[in-house]
Amino acid sequence: MLKIAFHPIYTHPLPEGHRFPMEKYELLPAQLLHEGTCNSVNFFEPDFPEIDHVLDVHDEQYVKNLQALEIDKKMARRIGFPLSQQLIDREFILAQGTIKACDYAIESGIAMNIAGGTHHAFTDKGEAFCLLNDQAIGARYVQKRYGLKKVLMIDLDVHQGNGTAEIFEGDDSVFTFSMHGAHNYPFVKEKSDLDIELSNGCRDDEYLQILKQILPKVLKEQRPDFVFYLSGVDVLETDKLGKLALTLEGCKERDRFVLESCYEYNVPMMCSMGGGYSDDIKVIIDAHANTYRLVQEIFFS
Repeated sequence: MLKIAFHPIYTHPLPEGHRFPMEKYELLPAQLLHEGTCNSVNFFEPDFPEIDHVLDVHDEQYVKNLQALEIDKKMARRIGFPLSQQLIDREFILAQGTIKACDYAIESGIAMNIAGGTHHAFTDKGEAFCLLNDQAIGARYVQKRYGLKKVLMIDLDVHQGNGTAEIFEGDDSVFTFSMHGAHNYPFVKEKSDLDIELSNGCRDDEYLQILKQILPKVLKEQRPDFVFYLSGVDVLETDKLGKLALTLEGCKERDRFVLESCYEYNVPMMCSMGGGYSDDIKVIIDAHANTYRLVQEIFFS
């Protein structure tokens, strides 16, 4: 059975003037339930993680500063959210959603987090709406909890997973693969194990051709014991913060190829949703919902 992390705190409202689409975290599960893709037993509500899991990735002083709401103004500006206790709680609970989803993925092959994909969080700082790197925390968790030797991070958000790249720099046990816009944030990029940079306006055919050439080679060469997939839908042509030009169908085909490839390889995987900033919230929800529809079709039909 597919298990999906969702907590009401994911929908934490932001002050007026902040346009990050928090409503998608409420609308997406509602849509999945409405259309019958999922039912209530598919969802689980995470709580706070054991702090040691967070400290396996993040600097202890940085974590203490977050907990005490003592982030300096410069760092707070880089994060982009006004800090509050509820926001900090959200980040910790979100990370536990990914940790618990890893357990479910080991059991059934795949599990998901309605939120997550906070790949701009570094070891000792946050930026771009990310405070704790949920998938990095999950990677360290599966390595320690299950003794897994090799983890693969597949990051297909339109923005490079710079925080993830920094966290695992020089670590051969985690292979970081980021396929993203070349001329988009972050403008000073970190070095992943494999970075594929795409030109502005990249469309379905080019994108999918590159992905279908690269991913099978990565799976064959790295032979991962566990995969994390960041399935951001900010690759769409309609996205306000992306510069690529995928259609909804192209984005769906991207997800299908990644999911089928990992299913055929028989490797457990955990999916976090990542970004999506189209003006029409219906487009965001449909693009994200496609990922869940495909998971049900490929893994559980």
